[in-house]
Amino acid sequence: MAVWRELRSRNLLALSLFSYILLTLDVHARPANMSSSKDKSAATKDENEILPPDHLNGLKMEMDGHLNKDFHQEVFLGKEMEEFDEDSEPRRNRRKLIEIFTKVDVNKDRSVSAKEMQQWIMEKTKEHFNEAMKENKNSFQAVDPDGDGFVTWDEYKIKFLASKGFDEKEIADKINNKEELKLDEETQEVLESLKDRWFQADNPPADQRLDEEEFLSFLHPEHSKGMLRYMVKEIVRDLGKFKPSKSLRGIQLPEYMDPMNEHNALNEAKQMIAVADENQNRHLELEEILRYSEYFTGSKLMDYARNVHEEF
Repeated sequence: MAVWRELRSRNLLALSLFSYILLTLDVHARPANMSSSKDKSAATKDENEILPPDHLNGLKMEMDGHLNKDFHQEVFLGKEMEEFDEDSEPRRNRRKLIEIFTKVDVNKDRSVSAKEMQQWIMEKTKEHFNEAMKENKNSFQAVDPDGDGFVTWDEYKIKFLASKGFDEKEIADKINNKEELKLDEETQEVLESLKDRWFQADNPPADQRLDEEEFLSFLHPEHSKGMLRYMVKEIVRDLGKFKPSKSLRGIQLPEYMDPMNEHNALNEAKQMIAVADENQNRHLELEEILRYSEYFTGSKLMDYARNVHEEF
């Protein structure tokens, strides 16, 4: 059963990576007006969360290698993503979307070019980066009980197991006395994976402990090119024997996955414009972004064209 799950996981990972790269090969092939629905529930984040998240805002793929289907919304809305939901008042959302359009339209020609969208995407991605850094401060304090500015692997392991329901004092005593921990197989596998990741985040010269910046890389590999390469390596390893076609072999995955890569941001900008570019002028007009509001925000606007010019 475990073997079947592993094979199925590898097939899904291969399909996810292959599908995403194919989607980015022809950015001017405009699909039909079908927006991705937000079936990913917004998890309430514990300020002292110490486990690396499965989902990273502004990153093209999830930590498990599957596609981030809300990626284009995250890099278009930034911190304002939470303001758009299915229960929001359509007229308010329309006004908000018009406001965003005017900000993206830097030269005020009432259309958005790929360069303008690229610049906007970079700004919104930086917002996600700054938010992760803010959250990391709380997370680091949670695992640095003595406040010395460093966290050892044993300190982290104690806090991790305590978050899983183990008695913190008992676990700490056993670790300090080098006694064997009786853990279930799943918890042991997670710990081993976290340990590999921990030592990858330990910048040279390695001292087997992480400072706040290194801990940020541990939780958020997108903040470190070295950890980003490690994340890609893990994904590729899970892909197993998947062999991409010749047209895909030249793609450098670490650079492809880098959220702060300007070339990637430009490609994403072109693709986002192509989705709504009904007049095929390779620019985005206000009417087009309102018509395709669900694609850009995850929230559908009713009567999108009503009073557009007056409001604009």
